[in-house]
Amino acid sequence: MTVLDASAVLALIHGEPGADTVAEALPGARIGAANLAEVVGKLVDLGADAKRVRRLLGSAGVTVESVTAEDAELAGALREVPGGRQLSLGDRCCLALAVRSGTAPVLTADRAWAGLGLPLDVRLIR
Repeated sequence: MTVLDASAVLALIHGEPGADTVAEALPGARIGAANLAEVVGKLVDLGADAKRVRRLLGSAGVTVESVTAEDAELAGALREVPGGRQLSLGDRCCLALAVRSGTAPVLTADRAWAGLGLPLDVRLIR
């Protein structure tokens, strides 16, 4: 199982560099609800049908995970780590889901994640 950041899903949808790496994680990947909101928002800005996004992810075998109270607490606390204040709420929620998922790798295009020093398997897609 792999956790997907919004940037990874958007790379896949737009056929950007790194899309092949994301495609290899399908099916069986997970995305947090906060990151789904980011993906939907970006696509709505481009005129896409918001309801279609979730169906497409589901047909690709991507499970949408709810944000738990524990995820929310950890996401807030991640502001304390060096570099944590530069992370968006969606970024921190994604990292919290990765922590909850145990040893699952997390795919992102956000290079700042690699330098956080967190005990996670952060994999840059490009």
